[in-house]
Amino acid sequence: MVLSDEQTLNRLNVFVYGTLKPGEVNYKRYCEGKVIEEQRAIAYGQLFDLPLGYPAMTSGERPVQGCLLTFADPSILSSLDELEDYDPQRAIAENEYYREQIEIYNLAGQTLGIAWVYLMAFEQVQRWEGILIPSGLWSGCVDTLTR
Repeated sequence: MVLSDEQTLNRLNVFVYGTLKPGEVNYKRYCEGKVIEEQRAIAYGQLFDLPLGYPAMTSGERPVQGCLLTFADPSILSSLDELEDYDPQRAIAENEYYREQIEIYNLAGQTLGIAWVYLMAFEQVQRWEGILIPSGLWSGCVDTLTR
C-alpha cells in the first residue's frame, strides 16, 4: 500500500496488549482493514489479568508485550475510546481506561517512537481484583504475528 503525503502525516500509532491484538476478539471489529502496519512491541508498565476476561495495563517499569498498530485514519480513536469506556471530558477516575502517549520499543529494545495506549488507574485494577501478570503477556494472547 502506497500512502499519500497526507496519509503519512495523519498516521496514528496505538500500542495494544489485550483484546485489540491481531487474532484477539476485538481486532476484527475495530482494527481489521484499518491497520496499515503492525509489529510486535514492548511498552513499560504493569499488566494485570482482570476477572472480566480482559487485561489492564497500569504505569510501571515492567515490560508489557503487545503490538504496535498503525492506522491511516486518526479518527479510529473515537471508536477505540468507546470500546475502552474513555471520555477525555471525564476525570480519569470516571473512566474505565484512560488514554496516554508513551514510548514504545521493538523486541530488541530500540525505540519505535510514541504511541497511544489505554491504561487503567491502579485503584481501578484493585477494585476489579486484577492479578499481576509477571511475564507481561496476557494469557489470552493468540500469537498471529510472524514478523
